Amino acid sequence: MDFELTDEQRLIKRTAREFTDREIVERARENARNHHFDLELVKKIADQGYLGAIVPAEYGGAGLDYVTYGLIVEEIGRGCSSVRTVISVQTSLVCSAILKWGTEEQKRHYLPRLCSGEWLGCFGLTEPDTGSDAANQRTRATKTDSGWLISGAKMWISMGDYARVALIFAQTDPALAHKGLACFLVDTDQPGFKPQPIEHKMGLHASDTASIALEDVEVSDDAVLGSVGDGFKVAMSALDSGRYSVAAGCVGICQGCVEESVSYAKEREQFGRPIASFQLVQGMIADMVLKTEASRMLVLRAGWLKDKGAPNTLETSIAKLHATEAAVECANIAIQVHGGAGYVDDHPVERYFRDVRVTTLYEGTSQIQKLIIGRAMTGINALVPA
Repeated sequence: MDFELTDEQRLIKRTAREFTDREIVERARENARNHHFDLELVKKIADQGYLGAIVPAEYGGAGLDYVTYGLIVEEIGRGCSSVRTVISVQTSLVCSAILKWGTEEQKRHYLPRLCSGEWLGCFGLTEPDTGSDAANQRTRATKTDSGWLISGAKMWISMGDYARVALIFAQTDPALAHKGLACFLVDTDQPGFKPQPIEHKMGLHASDTASIALEDVEVSDDAVLGSVGDGFKVAMSALDSGRYSVAAGCVGICQGCVEESVSYAKEREQFGRPIASFQLVQGMIADMVLKTEASRMLVLRAGWLKDKGAPNTLETSIAKLHATEAAVECANIAIQVHGGAGYVDDHPVERYFRDVRVTTLYEGTSQIQKLIIGRAMTGINALVPA
């Protein structure tokens, strides 16, 4: 494995960093304060080619590899996790699923609109009573002469209030368990599709999160992504991509914590000298650097495997588990370095701390990642009753 970035990758990373500092950082605090989902900023990230970055150019994407995509997501994550969420959902969950499982007609209909930002998409897997047990979908799809009727509810859906198309997972035959699941491409501007904003979140205040009620939503047979019965496989393949982008974004949070802490520690004086000269402060910074670099290497390995087309579920779970937990720890340490100043939003570490906590929950909790790792090591699936 070559750790050296290509000239193109260095340029793309530098461009993403400059874009983040110029367009995202300046808006992040006010958007969070005002709980504002910034559609103007979404348009700007689309214009940069960051929505659908891994989608081939023939479908309107940038045609980038996963390692390069991870570099972009890291920089965006350093600036604002709410913006990074838009990229992760649109690119890693929605676009990657359509690219892998869609018919040629579906790809040509949806992907250009998603990559350009003309349409936003959402990923409707989680339900009020179904989180980690993703195969146990209560949303039902009933066959009709003209297609399907979908009824049920989805919960914690990023961009659910703004999405023009939703990937909705539903059970077609409860007797078949996970083999009866299907994924449907649902146009949201129709009767029966009813999103509702979720408010009072701990973090990601500038990100849209919704609950969705589906009441006899009609879709045609052409709306099935893959085949009936492929729903669970569609979800798992999308989550492999989604976990990668969450991990990369958390590397960005770690890096932001390091940079902000170093800058503050060199400026802040106590006892007549900068706190950066104190051994315990340097120790905290060193701890953050260690967590950041280890996470970055794990993300890089997962991206390298994805680009080779090699199996990478285990390595992606390792990267997601390590990077998300490391980012939580780095955000906590960064506030400690800042002291009281880190407890208010004058410094981004306060927002890092609130925003990062959810990363250990969505796209598979840290506990689910450990079970994936444990299954790979032992050959025993701990989620299946003995």
